[in-house]
Amino acid sequence: MPRSGGGEKSLLSRIKFFTLTLIILAGDQLSKNWVVLRLQPGESWPLIDNVLHLTHVRNPGAAFGILAFRTSFFIIVSLLMIFLILSGERLFPRGNSLLHLGMSLLLGGAIGNLIDRIRFGYVIDFLDIRVWPVFNVADIALVLGVIALGFGLHKIHFFSCSD
Repeated sequence: MPRSGGGEKSLLSRIKFFTLTLIILAGDQLSKNWVVLRLQPGESWPLIDNVLHLTHVRNPGAAFGILAFRTSFFIIVSLLMIFLILSGERLFPRGNSLLHLGMSLLLGGAIGNLIDRIRFGYVIDFLDIRVWPVFNVADIALVLGVIALGFGLHKIHFFSCSD
């Protein structure tokens, strides 16, 4: 169900969408810059011993380091993802804030990791919980964005099936 009219509400929802995207992007880039300035690659600082560490990792691949050194591929995929998010977000119904939240989180995360790939040829990761590969703020936003999008799409499906 595409959006229709709504002038002020539509503008306000767009402002919220891009504000959250910018907050995610700023948090991601500021935290990565802090890690690059404070830790050498491979260096790790325990915050909560054996639970949470800051560990400077250069990840040349995707999640779990898969497809390492395919930087051009990841840049193209990221640009395509950003285009699809910006195009698709406008099609979601205004009342489903989970869909818009999910798309905003996805956009902020995608841009954050894209900036790293363009600047360095790899992504800076630093959050290390020891039982999972090291990750960053953009990765958290991407995961939460997929979850919010899934719940938002489920909400649409649930309500359309209950008629």
